[in-house]
Amino acid sequence: MTLEMRGICKSFGANDVLKQVDFSLKGGEICALLGENGAGKSTLMNILGGVLPADRGEILIDGTPVHFHTPADSLHAGVAFIHQELSLINDLAIYENMFIGRELKTKSGFLDAKTMIQKTQEVFDRLDLTLDPRAMVRDLDASYKQIVEISRAMMMQASLIIMDEPTTSLTDPEIERVFDMMRMLKKQNVAIIFISHKLKEVMEICDRYTVLRDGNMVASGPVSEVTTEDLARFMVGHDVRTENLRQSRELGKEILRGEHMEDGAHFHDISFSVRAGEVLGVTGLLGDGRSELFQAVFGAGPYQGNLWVEGKEVKVSSPSQAIKLGIGYVPRNRKENGIIKDLDIVENGSMVTLPKLTKGGFLDLARRDTEFEQQVQSLHIKMENKIDLITSLSGGNQQKVVLAKWLSAHPKVLILDNPTQGVDVGAKEEIYDIILRLACEGVAVVVLSSEAQEIIRVCDRALVMYHGAVQGEVSGADMNEQTIMHLATGGGVTANQTEE
Repeated sequence: MTLEMRGICKSFGANDVLKQVDFSLKGGEICALLGENGAGKSTLMNILGGVLPADRGEILIDGTPVHFHTPADSLHAGVAFIHQELSLINDLAIYENMFIGRELKTKSGFLDAKTMIQKTQEVFDRLDLTLDPRAMVRDLDASYKQIVEISRAMMMQASLIIMDEPTTSLTDPEIERVFDMMRMLKKQNVAIIFISHKLKEVMEICDRYTVLRDGNMVASGPVSEVTTEDLARFMVGHDVRTENLRQSRELGKEILRGEHMEDGAHFHDISFSVRAGEVLGVTGLLGDGRSELFQAVFGAGPYQGNLWVEGKEVKVSSPSQAIKLGIGYVPRNRKENGIIKDLDIVENGSMVTLPKLTKGGFLDLARRDTEFEQQVQSLHIKMENKIDLITSLSGGNQQKVVLAKWLSAHPKVLILDNPTQGVDVGAKEEIYDIILRLACEGVAVVVLSSEAQEIIRVCDRALVMYHGAVQGEVSGADMNEQTIMHLATGGGVTANQTEE
């Protein structure tokens, strides 16, 4: 298959989202589609996927103009779109998911499970997969769910697959599993469009890149001829900082301390402390227990052990109690736990401070709006109108609204769980600046992240976890990717590292 999109234009009202964009791809090629949130990537792919019509421009497949009015039209032409939010149903078997909406039936009108299992197995054999078609989807890890989606696309004889942020919530081994699958598809002459904010992954898996910025195609070419710094510069229009952002600050008193913390399942015998003005990192591989540990600190999970806030021992049993103690928590999964999709921007941004904004059962709307506007200015939140739905914002701006609701509460300690997950390089830098500003203002900040480079850039020191326990602590010269990965994979503490 060869794909050409020529002069694609799309506007929403007065907002020109795509301006004369050209994009091309051929079989057996993996092309990265890059750009900041709001650059126009999703709109371009929604046009290719038949979700949206273009205002102007044309699409050619194998040199022939095509017109997609529905996703079914696009799929019929061999284009499959695997969205970031997977469309699998956990309570069905793999083979049932493979045939959703296209179920095979026997002559008597019953579901033909035998044939559906057989045809699913044929696809798995072609892709060299050792999956049981009868296994329940809920029992699969995230990477195999991605692989089932890819297999479904192949069953529908897709010759071009659009993959939107396919590795956002995967561990390193899971990412490699999906990459192996992509390499196999490439050998079978399938074309892949890879949308990602993870530039290292782009360098590893992609042949070519195309960068959109403000609705314009600003750069394209072979990946072998650029660096991650080049790609980041194309995306934001200027050089992106890569230096360590750690600053020498005068640390204040100890704000939060945990000793011998455990929950019997996810973390055990963990002790930590963080002081005012300090940025403490907690890292490791996905599933190491760090999220569960700090959810417990926030009162959203069980724990045994001892916890102190500003020197006073406490037993946190609910998030509302944690908030009263001055503990804030930004969860890792923004879409599921950080925002309420049916509420508008200002409602999401004032969620935590509602009790103090309410008097005699009435909400002080003027005060709410004033306080939120201060956060909008401070965090540079880009939006049309504060009463638009939160989902109208880009991922980076949604994350800033999530931060705004906590900053309005003036926490003593703020726990950030994967604070830059799913945001572009520009928004990432702005969030790093917010973290450092909070530390300068005397807030104790805890950053939980799987990205070693993120920990290295913003944290004063970091705890590295492995299988629910602290494997070691790094700071100074030991704060490097090699040492962190060594500890995160179960390696011991080396002689030049110190443990507290």
